[in-house]
Amino acid sequence: MAAQTKLSKFVETGRKIIAVGRNYSEHAAELGNAIPSTPILFLKPPSAYITQGQAIKIPKGCSELHHEVELGIIISKRGVDIPENKAYDYIGGYSLALDMTARDFQSEAKKKGQPWSLAKGFDTSCPVSDFIGADKIPNPQDLRLWLKVNGLTKQDGTTKDMIFNIPYLISYISGFFTLEPGDLILTGTPSGVGPVHSGDVIEAGLEDLIAVKFPVELRS
Repeated sequence: MAAQTKLSKFVETGRKIIAVGRNYSEHAAELGNAIPSTPILFLKPPSAYITQGQAIKIPKGCSELHHEVELGIIISKRGVDIPENKAYDYIGGYSLALDMTARDFQSEAKKKGQPWSLAKGFDTSCPVSDFIGADKIPNPQDLRLWLKVNGLTKQDGTTKDMIFNIPYLISYISGFFTLEPGDLILTGTPSGVGPVHSGDVIEAGLEDLIAVKFPVELRS
């Protein structure tokens, strides 16, 4: 119980956010990207976190901020080179998350062969829900993810459609990055991503387990 209480504070204690790009084929297609043969990984700093009650801030100079709703995995214990058949032993819980993306920054970086750090890691780029205990989600590969902007549904998908499943992702990632308690893995977004603007309100949910709401504002 004490360990789960600590994990529930992952926003405060987690040391890194590891995100998976293009893990849903329809999302890759909508952005004109090829289906990856291995997971595409990028990092967000812990300073990217916000929780309900805080606002998503459009970064300075960004003219195209996109929403991406995702299932987040919260790691329970230290792991390196984790076998796929042991992956679930390292999941302490879950979170509904948004991978906010400065798409114009990302497009420019891709053209120049530069990293995505500004596009993906700016302050407020990782809004998250409260901690969801692993026992509340017996099958994370069969979950509905949805997102609305100003009450209109924009994303409505299922984790069944992941290209790389959760055990594979944990095993693959732990071959390069030591996973530590409180780390968050973002597992990719279904199709339907699109722009948001100052004054918009994003609502997102995971089945009927949890829902979040975040306003979007200009960074002052």
